[in-house]
Amino acid sequence: MANTTSAKKATRKIARRTLINKSRRTQMRSTVRTVEEAIKSGNREAALKAFANAEPELMQAAQRNIIHRNNASRKVSRLAHQIAKLAK
Repeated sequence: MANTTSAKKATRKIARRTLINKSRRTQMRSTVRTVEEAIKSGNREAALKAFANAEPELMQAAQRNIIHRNNASRKVSRLAHQIAKLAK
């Protein structure tokens, strides 16, 4: 338990940031899920449209330290590769 006033304030700040980060992480995962579902269904047009929304979402999450930047780049790369395979 926090004893000092500054530690108590830090605890409140952490709680607020946690809620914001959870919300952003959920939104990011949802956009990625829509791309994956479009890929699974084999719909390349829908996958490209969803990917256009998901890529900036992933990069912003990386910028805000919600996920690691290499993790975001890897996800973008893998999704792009899967969409490219649909064209064949």
